[in-house]
Amino acid sequence: MPTTADVTIIGAGIVGLATAVSLTERHPRARVVVLDKEGRIATHQTGHNSGVIHSGIYYKPGSFKARLCVEGARLMTEFCDAHGVGYERCGKVIVATEEEEIPRLLALHERGTANGVPGLKLVSGDEVREWEPHVRAVRGMLSPATGIVDYTEVAAKMAALVTQRGAEVRTGAGVRAIRRDGGTLTVETEAGPVATRHLINCAGLHSDRVAALMGIRPEVQIVPFRGEYYMLRPERRSLVRGLIYPVPDPRFPFLGVHFTRTVHGDVEAGPNAVLALAREGYTKSTVRVGEALRTLTYRGFWNMGRRYWKMGAYEVYRSLSKGAFVTSLQRLVPDIQATDIAPGGAGVRAQAVSPDGSLVDDFKISETEGAIHVLNAPSPAATASLAIGRHIAGLAAQSFRL
Repeated sequence: MPTTADVTIIGAGIVGLATAVSLTERHPRARVVVLDKEGRIATHQTGHNSGVIHSGIYYKPGSFKARLCVEGARLMTEFCDAHGVGYERCGKVIVATEEEEIPRLLALHERGTANGVPGLKLVSGDEVREWEPHVRAVRGMLSPATGIVDYTEVAAKMAALVTQRGAEVRTGAGVRAIRRDGGTLTVETEAGPVATRHLINCAGLHSDRVAALMGIRPEVQIVPFRGEYYMLRPERRSLVRGLIYPVPDPRFPFLGVHFTRTVHGDVEAGPNAVLALAREGYTKSTVRVGEALRTLTYRGFWNMGRRYWKMGAYEVYRSLSKGAFVTSLQRLVPDIQATDIAPGGAGVRAQAVSPDGSLVDDFKISETEGAIHVLNAPSPAATASLAIGRHIAGLAAQSFRL
């Protein structure tokens, strides 16, 4: 017999679980089921996250990212305090290494201030070095509210909480098909069918494919970008106190190669952003022909390539050349040498791309009959997850009439 549910959430990453947290809080009598194809929760974007609690500096005022990141950062630290998850407000410095980057730094300060980010401060190069002694900078901006956390641990607490409230989190339940039978959706999974009144698609790297299983053709397609990291060797971690970021290129939704201290005491250097030839392509050698063809036959991919081929070619070069990667790191910390870093992990960013080739820069949440689809939720989605979950629960209350 199929499991029955009022709401089924596809995807047990941090956004799907945060949505379950809000739904079970707002509608305690609703039967909520969370499905994930993997054998454990938070396997992909959440499990490969660098762990930054972003403060909300980068995002266009009034956008979903701006509003939900600032609110989400507050909710995230409150959640961690309430559930005993360790985090640290280590602060971040954004560094202008050349005079021509200063106008962009000033624009970032204006944007962060407009978004309500607390404590932002423009500082001189000398003041930057008081914060991070090994940094090269002509000017900088301090963000003391930026923090670090282990999002896998956060996701585990979320899963435990919703289970205590009566929801079911079912792993090993990859979705094979979705069909509508009158007012009910039947979700066929590898762990058996689920008959549900409503569906919320938080499938991340596969969100567009889940929408397609419902007969919906999303107006965007996920193009996977792999972000590769190096790790500072333990004896050289003293070069970095907290988080060191460059001034980002406003043309791209990527923040550039940077240094991140983790709550576990490691220091990551990266990531780059290279096209992955699989939705879960965490290594250069991972190729899934069907997924690669889906990307390569999408006209939005070729339009994107025409716009950004120089940037894409450089990212591939930097991926293949440790020396080029080190050169990028030395723009921020000149003392870094190739012998100071060792290969680290990688993550894959689910980046929605429009048919015209533009990279969707904001969260994208769409509604269809009986369903809500999160079609673009890259960084800072982990930071914003609880705010995203509240937003989706609000949409569900109206559309699903829970």
